[in-house]
Amino acid sequence: MIRAMLAGCLFALAAAAQSGELRGRVVAVMDGDTLAVLDAGRREHRIRLAEIDAPEKGQPFGQRSKQSLSGLCFGREAVIEDRGHDRYGRAIGRVSCDGIDTSAEQVRRGMAWVFDRYAADRTLYAIQDEARAARRGLWSDAAPVPPWEWRAQHRREAPPKSQ
Repeated sequence: MIRAMLAGCLFALAAAAQSGELRGRVVAVMDGDTLAVLDAGRREHRIRLAEIDAPEKGQPFGQRSKQSLSGLCFGREAVIEDRGHDRYGRAIGRVSCDGIDTSAEQVRRGMAWVFDRYAADRTLYAIQDEARAARRGLWSDAAPVPPWEWRAQHRREAPPKSQ
């Protein structure tokens, strides 16, 4: 009986690994599009939400975006559909917390932009258009600046590092 249960558990874990799915508890939220998940083996994974880009911490709505994602996921079980890794080594994934697609919900709340460069889910654009029309979140700003433009501007303005 115990062998059969153990074999069933191992089969379920293998199936989840093959499907590119990770499950775990959200233990930290870094910003509006990055969180940390602790899996069943007590290994921490840093996850970048797929297809969206949230305001940076020093940018308008950056703190509110982080709070929004925290409210959706912190301390909850998350299911992550693997979408590869970014250039910083973070895993990229579509994350669901309590059955809510966090990428779509952050866009719906006006707490993130659809990241045009990486967006595959075309339905996110309709959600973004609706948030913009309703002037939710960052769309309440007269001229919101997408994070990729904000980052590029602030890289140019940064003073050279002293040695």
